[in-house]
Amino acid sequence: MAIGLVAGVAATAQAEMKKVVVTHSELKGIGLEKGVMRRDPSDIIKVGDLYYVWYSKGTISPGYDATVWYATSLDGVNWTEKGESLAKGAPGSWEGASVFTPNILVAEGKYWLFYTGTSRSYHEKPFNPDSKIGIAVSDSPDGPWERLATNPALKNSDNPADFDSHLIDDACLVVREGKYWFYYKGRQLGKSPGQTQMGLAIADKPEGPYVRHPENPVIPGNHEVLVWPQGTGVAAMIGTTGPKDIINSILYSEDGVHFSKTHTVVKGPWAGGAYRPEAFTQSGTGDLPEWGVEIGRAKGKGNLPFIHRFDVEKGE
Repeated sequence: MAIGLVAGVAATAQAEMKKVVVTHSELKGIGLEKGVMRRDPSDIIKVGDLYYVWYSKGTISPGYDATVWYATSLDGVNWTEKGESLAKGAPGSWEGASVFTPNILVAEGKYWLFYTGTSRSYHEKPFNPDSKIGIAVSDSPDGPWERLATNPALKNSDNPADFDSHLIDDACLVVREGKYWFYYKGRQLGKSPGQTQMGLAIADKPEGPYVRHPENPVIPGNHEVLVWPQGTGVAAMIGTTGPKDIINSILYSEDGVHFSKTHTVVKGPWAGGAYRPEAFTQSGTGDLPEWGVEIGRAKGKGNLPFIHRFDVEKGE
């Protein structure tokens, strides 16, 4: 009887949990294009009348032979590709094989482009990715971008027991308590992509140094990193990777470290980047993003990933 009661309470709580429904639609300019791969879009910022987004671009499906490009839009649907923001690093360097999965921070009157770099060529088999995260800075969202001499800003842990000892990827920034909170995903040596978890590093300055939080990993799953200020706390949207009790959900944390489930998500974005107008303001008024862009799932032989749009609505 006790087991049945617990199960019944759990089922009722799940039924009563708030729901978020995501819809998906095509956009123009950076959508499906034969022979062109665009994926891993950043969060979106607005500068004047223009929305800006950065993304990985290349000619193969994964991001492991890509460079960082950007596009602008007046309405979030019709985009104009502007050009390459960041090329690969010097051959043989930690970022010599690819630069991809960008994200953006606006702080101290400058633009800070966070990106993932790898040193191992995707074309040399067997391929086993390595990755670290660097930062480039500019006075304008249109560049030019200057890599920081202190790069990489965050590298995989030297301790094999840590959750991020194999690789790290996918920076997502919020400004909180006068500091720069850098959420990212990591994978431990010997673990599969499905065992990826989320970590946090914090710095006093946009350029770092970024120090890992002692309670990492802060979320025990998720292959994408999409976080935003939610009121006085932080929320994260979890995709289809991770423990069953958190996939397809929104988690909330008042302190930005200890998260609990608040919503279920129906048809969530794939590697989404959201328009988060309060991400860097510390206004205490951040809310669930209303829209963003994601990786479009290519259908048909020979088609490569592309940038797609998603919109969010709260359900019952």
